[in-house]
Amino acid sequence: MSGVNAEPLIEPTPVFTAELRPHRSLGRSGFRILLLFTFAVCFFNAVLFLTTGALPVALFFGLDFVLLYGAFHLNYRAARAREHISMSPIELRILKISPAGKVRESRYNPFWARFDVDRHHEFGITSMAVVGQGRRTPLGTFLGAEEKESFASAFTAALARIKRRI
Repeated sequence: MSGVNAEPLIEPTPVFTAELRPHRSLGRSGFRILLLFTFAVCFFNAVLFLTTGALPVALFFGLDFVLLYGAFHLNYRAARAREHISMSPIELRILKISPAGKVRESRYNPFWARFDVDRHHEFGITSMAVVGQGRRTPLGTFLGAEEKESFASAFTAALARIKRRI
């Protein structure tokens, strides 16, 4: 080797890390119980209407159950989305993972990055985004108001702490 330093690059320790996930109030066991209860009610009513000769009404009870299951399936699929935020003194890294597993990565210099928060006087934070280097990356679009407030205060404090060090 002719004068080339072959030492591996060491990643600086993150000052701030967060993983944002959508909140779902109904867990898997609650979903199963709801589905079983709904199936029992729909099945009972469908049989009742079928015995009285009202076939179209019985079919609609089956359709109701299928649509309810489909809506919950899509809801749980959307819950697989997540965002990983990691901030070190030299890099702010945002990984956005879609429900389908597609990964989008954004990197910013934390010294030049700005955290934009839009607030509504009644609803609190309506949107959050990291802005810098001619780009804008929205954060936590799926979070509730309290979760947005908590994340915004922690992220703002970490970004300010890094900017004070430089």
